[in-house]
Parts: sequence; structure tokens; C-alpha cells
Amino acid sequence: MKRGQIIELEIKDMEFPAKGVGYLKDKKVYVKNALKGQKVKARIKKNRKNYAEGKLIEVIERAPFESNPFCQHFGSCGGCSRQTVPYETQIKIKAKMVKKLIDDAGIDGYEFLGIEPSPDVHGYRNKMEYSFGDEVKGGEMTLGMHKRGQFYSVVTVNQCKLVEEDFNRILENTLDYFKEREIPAYNNKAHKGYLRNLIVRKGIKTGEILVGLVTSSQLDTDLSDYAKELRNLNLDGQIKGILHIYNDGLADAVKCDRLEVLWGQDFFYEEILGLKFKIYPFSFFQTNSLGAEVLYSTALDFIEDADNKTVFDLYCGTGTIGQIVAKKAAKVIGIEIVEEAVKAANENAKMNGLENCKFIAGDVFKKIDEIEETPDIIILDPPRAGVNPKALDKILKYQANEIVYISCNPKTLTENLKQINEAGYRVEKVKCIDMFPHTPHVECVVRLRLKNRS
Repeated sequence: MKRGQIIELEIKDMEFPAKGVGYLKDKKVYVKNALKGQKVKARIKKNRKNYAEGKLIEVIERAPFESNPFCQHFGSCGGCSRQTVPYETQIKIKAKMVKKLIDDAGIDGYEFLGIEPSPDVHGYRNKMEYSFGDEVKGGEMTLGMHKRGQFYSVVTVNQCKLVEEDFNRILENTLDYFKEREIPAYNNKAHKGYLRNLIVRKGIKTGEILVGLVTSSQLDTDLSDYAKELRNLNLDGQIKGILHIYNDGLADAVKCDRLEVLWGQDFFYEEILGLKFKIYPFSFFQTNSLGAEVLYSTALDFIEDADNKTVFDLYCGTGTIGQIVAKKAAKVIGIEIVEEAVKAANENAKMNGLENCKFIAGDVFKKIDEIEETPDIIILDPPRAGVNPKALDKILKYQANEIVYISCNPKTLTENLKQINEAGYRVEKVKCIDMFPHTPHVECVVRLRLKNRS
């Protein structure tokens, strides 16, 4: 095999999160987003001694279980790649791959509790970050998701099925407004232009909507008419705030150099398991509100007894799980590096009448040295990169009797579990929760207990 060569391949197996595995002359070939049972055409990107990697060009034959996609954007949009897989099959694939990852890491003797499906499989997302751009170079402006396999192309996704219809209406109105006025998109190669992103967040329980338009500062544009048009839209929910976010960074990432409120407020509310949460534009919050209730209920079930105990909620975001546990615990101390999220967490605890919660802004690695209390229970809910080994080493020195680990990335989870296991903990239970239907991603909740204690 040579780099650039096009091959045909039967996919014999899959590896987490989205790698199809085939063989050509006994050499393993990985093809991203290929499914077991498919026959595919792929272009070789890497050819190593023991394996090769190919880019999926075409599905020649579908897997026996596949059906037609339900969304007209499927195939061009790079969003959800598992639409052709029946939902029951999707979650079985995820559960099987997660268990294999944990088993291959040498973790044994635990109870695998399978996978909980998402309460909704359509319209479940409460947040979208859309990009402005074009689908073909020099073509008309688009607003939506990056095209599959083409980073600099953007596909307008005004019929997306992962969100409620309000998202699609706001997207369409925004795109039409700026196209009519010939206001240009920002070019990520040339670093010139104006319109960069559109952020839409909605409380699925409350119906409250927050809209953020992200631009460069290269034009001075009056956006009052845009805000007025959005407010006049016929929506099922209610817009509570419209924001103008300035971002002059070179990276293609949503960042905030400066924020102006065009109308309303810079936050919205969502409800989870009877508690109310104030969410700012850049606060981390689970993207599937109903799924989050399943996730946090599972975590709560894994904590056998929090009465009169001190709980550390590390990488706590807006303090969602910590406040849910606080109903039972004597005290909850949360640490989160994003200051905006910590501000929201403390406001939320006060709003929910929880006086036994304290949330601290800063790096977990540094801040745990400043806490005088000793935890009985530790909750870990890190970002996709997992817990840094040095930070994890400090955390494990507390010798807390129980650890509940919530993970959005089973690969980094397994690396952390090996370190936790070596520090004297045993994995007791593992359960998957599908927060991301029609994608390869999945959440896991793991219960660990110190071996030398009952």
C-alpha cells in the first residue's frame, strides 16, 4: 500500500469511538466512520509497519442492519454519522466498545450495567455552535456545520433533526438577514471578514433561549434590527437574551474578547431533577438536558450514602451534580477552572437554597492544596482529556472511601482507571448513558471503592 492509494475493504470490526477495521493482505486498516458489515472505498492516509489508516470515500455496500437516513443533511454535514443505524443497534455498539476498552485495560471483577438510552433521540440538543462560511469556495454564504471531511466548507443545516425547530428558525432568520445585507463571513484562512459563529442555547425544560452572534471587530455594524427580527420570530420557546460576542482570535474556535448584550440578559435557566440552573453563554452544561437527568440520577445511585459526609465535586462545571448530591450530603466543595461556570454554580446553589455548597474557581491540581476539609466521597467529571495524572495522584492521596467518575471519553477514562486501580481502588460498577444519539459518543459512570475498607 502507498499513501494516496484507493482501496476497497470489508469492515470486519469496530474500535471506539468511530474506527472501522478491515484487513488488506493481513494488514489492519482503520477507516473512520465505517461500520462493521460495510464494504467501503478508502484512500490510504498513513501506512505504518503494523497498520494503515484510510479516509472513507464511499460506502459501496451497506451493513445488513442499515436503513435510510432521516435527515436531508446526512452525508454532507459532518455532525451525526450513525443515522443509518437503528437506535437499538447504536447503543448496543457503544456499550460493547466501552466494555472492551475497560476489559483491555486490565480492569476486571466489576459489574457492567449496560447502557441507558437517551430519553429523546431527536431534538435532544440544547446547544449548537454554528459556523458562517461557504460550501464551495467563493459561493454564497452558508451557516451551519463543517462539511464532512472538508474543514473549510460549511453546510447550512436548517433542517437538522438533533435540535428543536426553534434552532432551525433562528439559523434561517440569521442567515437570511446577513445575506440580504451582504455582510461577509469571516475567512479562517485569510483572517478577514466579519461573521464567525452563531450560538443558540435553549432550556428544554424551561423553553428559555439565549442567542449569541460571534463576529470579528473588522466592521462596525448596527445589529439592533437583527435583534428585533429575532424577537419577532414565531418560536415555541422564548428568547431571553441576544448577545454580540467579539472574537478576533486566529483559531477557528468560539472565544470571547468582548461581549455586548443587544437585548435582554446574558443568561437563561434550565431545570434538572427539580433544581434550577442559571447558565451563561460559555458555561459548561450537558448538551442533552433529559439525558443529563438520567446521567446524574445514575451517579446519585452509585453514591450509596452521602448523609453527613463531605463530597468533593471536581471539574464541577456549573455545579450540577454537586448540587444534586448536596440534598443528601453534609457539605459539597466544587472546583472548576472556568470562572464564569463557578460564578453560575454559586448563584445556582443560593437560588436552590443549598447553603452547604461552595464552588471554587481554579485548576484542580492547585486548588485542592488550599482546601482544609478532607473528602469522604469524590466525584470526578473531567473534560474529554480526562484527569491529568499529576492531579489524579494528588486526588488519590485523600484515600476517600468512594469515587464516582463521570466520563464523556471512555478512552481517557480507562487510562485514569488504571492509575486509580493501582492506587488501591477497585472498580465496582460501570454504566453507560447515551447522551449523544446518532453519534459515536457516549457517557460513562463508574463507581470505585477503596479496597482496604468495607
